[in-house]
Amino acid sequence: MTGDTDLETLLLGPVLAERDCGGCTACCVTLKVDTPDFAKPAGTPCTKLTPTGCSIHAVRPTICRTWFCAWRRVAALPEEARPDRSGLIVSVSFNQEARNAFEAIALTVLALPGSDAIASGMAARVLDSLCDQLVAVWFSDGARKMLMHPENDVAELVLSGDPPPAALADEVAAWRERYRAFLPARDYD
Repeated sequence: MTGDTDLETLLLGPVLAERDCGGCTACCVTLKVDTPDFAKPAGTPCTKLTPTGCSIHAVRPTICRTWFCAWRRVAALPEEARPDRSGLIVSVSFNQEARNAFEAIALTVLALPGSDAIASGMAARVLDSLCDQLVAVWFSDGARKMLMHPENDVAELVLSGDPPPAALADEVAAWRERYRAFLPARDYD
């Protein structure tokens, strides 16, 4: 990180001034929060959430004042991708107990309960907007998840350490460099 810039800002960019949460409270229900000043389980509405929004908005916990979903940060995401409209919430995931490098730091696109984002094509639009940089992207329906970016052949080569074919060499090298801290020590040269 550089200066006071947090990792989410480095990965997604700053919060966009022209976008606000409006009536969306998807994060207040869907996400797990586990910080020193506030905790709640995933899938459970915050106890401060009312039909009109947060009852303690002016004095809400730090995490609630500083965390923003990807829709608030990524201009390439369409307006309709706001979580309450799209049925999807996109966030940066940090996993200290990752099974592989691509789970350590990634973007997770989570389909909210009852979402029709796959059938409507919104999931594809959101994924297309996110899969253009060297950040792993996962899609989850809440029960299971699958890696959407990088593509499987590239991911397998990055994780295995096997030499890539010439056509994939630059892409595999770029992913290995980006995720080097999470890969087993190997000589990739």
